[in-house]
Amino acid sequence: MMAWSRRAVLVAAAASCLGLASASCGGSHGGTYTTVTAGATPGTNGAIDPLPSWNTGPTKKRILDFVTAATNEGSASFVKLEDRMATFDNDGTLWPEKPVVEGVFVLDRAAAMVQRDPSLREKQPFSSMLPADRPNIERDGKAAFLELFVATHTGMTDEAFAEEARSFLKTARHPRFGVPYTDLAYQPMVELLRYLRQNGFTTYVCSGGDTDFMRQFTPQMYGIPPQQVIGSTVQKSFVMENGRSGLFRKSALASLNDKDQKPVNIDRQIGKRPLVAAGNVRSAGDVAMLEYSGSRPPPSLGIVITHDDAEREFAYEEPDNATRTAAREHGFLLVSMKKDWARVFGPSVTR
Repeated sequence: MMAWSRRAVLVAAAASCLGLASASCGGSHGGTYTTVTAGATPGTNGAIDPLPSWNTGPTKKRILDFVTAATNEGSASFVKLEDRMATFDNDGTLWPEKPVVEGVFVLDRAAAMVQRDPSLREKQPFSSMLPADRPNIERDGKAAFLELFVATHTGMTDEAFAEEARSFLKTARHPRFGVPYTDLAYQPMVELLRYLRQNGFTTYVCSGGDTDFMRQFTPQMYGIPPQQVIGSTVQKSFVMENGRSGLFRKSALASLNDKDQKPVNIDRQIGKRPLVAAGNVRSAGDVAMLEYSGSRPPPSLGIVITHDDAEREFAYEEPDNATRTAAREHGFLLVSMKKDWARVFGPSVTR
């Protein structure tokens, strides 16, 4: 196994390759795969509060006012039911991206593959994990990770890959919080997803992670079914084995769902610009999706999560402030995790 510093480099490469944030990594195992749920609670005036984990203030009010206007037939901002689409990034928007969860999965898969076949240790992309002195590891990290991503996600059927992903999600724990990654949905965002669906919105995940990897947890964590997941994909072929048909994952990337590719894949799967789009500050990977939504005929709502709560989650920014700059230019709603969220996670994490 590689040293933690080398794991951190490759997980950072995962962030760059998949449109996620760079992050430190851990990968101890244990625990169970659980579901995070959300529910409305009575407000101070007796009315039901659909977003109880959001602090009262201008951010929450803007969300509530937008949904009310978009769903009120008497409003100038009314939007027909069939046009109420909402796309949400995953890493850093719906759950933490420190570490990049799928990056940990890739490294665990790669280590297991090398253990089964030690000769892989001498071959790229696996040789990048060796603890030998490699002065170009920082330079080669991104390219090596993309190769490693393909190597660990292919050469098997969809069913076999899904089983690998489910096994990882059942046992892997977050290195800081000590709970399964699947316990770490952002409670305020789960409530927002539910609130939108209650008001006739169709909600999608649109993220840089592998589509079939994300499909293993989005129904339980977010209430988003597999057919509403838009992610990176590998090439596949139809196969027959022992009289049974299936899809085989070929050793080639088909689409990297990041930055400018996100609107392309949204159009391919949905065929409409989203009414609501949500991303986060870190890699500018969501700006194109937010701008694509914002360019539709009014109204639209772009939401940007900012990570400014080191105590309850993490605090970090983009080096070039590209997402914040876009938010100011286009009027996206900047959400402060520290100021706008009464709690960050569900009941299994006391933060």
